[in-house]
Amino acid sequence: MKLLTQVLCLALAVTWAHCNSHASAVLDRCLGLEMDAVAVNEVGIPYFFKGDHLFKGFHGKAELSNESFAELDDHHHLGHVDAAFRMHFENSTDHDHLFFFLDHSVFSYYQHKLEQGYPKKISEVFPGIPDHLDAAVECPHPECEEDSVIFFKGDEIYHYNVRTQAVDEKEFKDMPNCTSAFRFMEHFYCFHGHMFSKFDPKTGEVLGKYPKEARDYFMRCAKFSEESDPVERERCSRVHLDAVTSDNAGNKYAFRGHHFLFKEEANDTLKADTIENAFKELHSDVDAVFSYQDHLYMIKNDKIHIYKTGTAHTHLEGYPKPLKEELGIEGPIDAAFVCGDHHIAHLIKGQKMYDVDLKSSQRVADNERPISLFQKIDAAICDGEGLKVIVGNHYYHFDSPMLFIAGRALPEQRRVSLELFGCDH
Repeated sequence: MKLLTQVLCLALAVTWAHCNSHASAVLDRCLGLEMDAVAVNEVGIPYFFKGDHLFKGFHGKAELSNESFAELDDHHHLGHVDAAFRMHFENSTDHDHLFFFLDHSVFSYYQHKLEQGYPKKISEVFPGIPDHLDAAVECPHPECEEDSVIFFKGDEIYHYNVRTQAVDEKEFKDMPNCTSAFRFMEHFYCFHGHMFSKFDPKTGEVLGKYPKEARDYFMRCAKFSEESDPVERERCSRVHLDAVTSDNAGNKYAFRGHHFLFKEEANDTLKADTIENAFKELHSDVDAVFSYQDHLYMIKNDKIHIYKTGTAHTHLEGYPKPLKEELGIEGPIDAAFVCGDHHIAHLIKGQKMYDVDLKSSQRVADNERPISLFQKIDAAICDGEGLKVIVGNHYYHFDSPMLFIAGRALPEQRRVSLELFGCDH
């Protein structure tokens, strides 16, 4: 594929770099792409492979796979990756190694470096497993009877025991043929085309109402499929939140990309809408939001918008204003929150937290303190239950901002989709 692309580039008299950038721009996962392989790296970021390109995480443009894994191309003239998985078993000598399968070869990477002696034949590393695979996914004990890898080729399923190297061929009657598969947040997903199904790794039983659109749950898109249920999609999405807050009435707002969820305190119902529709001056992609005295303070880049809460959100005259002018700090901001009826806004920027006295006529961001527990925070909300700090698909509860700053050990990790929005899949 790469050779053909090079020939086409030369025929069109354009540079290889320009041709590559054009090819990358053509790959839009929000149009419903069928991925060739999916694997989660050692820090939990999903890698989605398509042709000779790679998408890192749930949003962002494609890049060439050989920019991250050069040897795939050196050895194979990379057209596409057949299957991929991360060996994530504490007792394995290959713990946290990423394996890529191309035709009859397997590549093993550790910390993005190709292990010595690779690539090797698949049969040499995983005896009993065929070439030209469709998908692969790790299955640790007790999710499988023993630490295993599940390989897919057409309708044939192979359970490979990591310890004994025994291969058990399975028949998953309910399962579609997987074009890629991965394990995420202790769930197993089979992708087929641009759809996906959640399945039991032991039996192959498809759990719940599937198939569903992959872009609705694993991608950050401005528009989704026509069949998409916006409330279901937003509460169950695996894409991290940009911001979350609650107003004086106890209503909660959760923002992600072009959309937001609204949870009304009075009847506990969830509604979904576009940011463009409810907060048209913002359009999309807020950085941080907090509530104070019946107003939503919404931060985007180096500007701040203020809306009065109510049936319709009223944009205050004179806004947006520079964040520096309004709160005494330069953007961008990662997260912001006010606890209850307090008048201190806590602003998180990188690994530091600042306080702003909202009653002051000359607002400044001071009381700078380091954050030791997290490298990057996506959102935070402080209410009657305490402070919830959101990182990726999980949140961590602290009784107060002071205990959050003083903390030296992580509290229990909790799922955003399940415990904040009641999504059980």
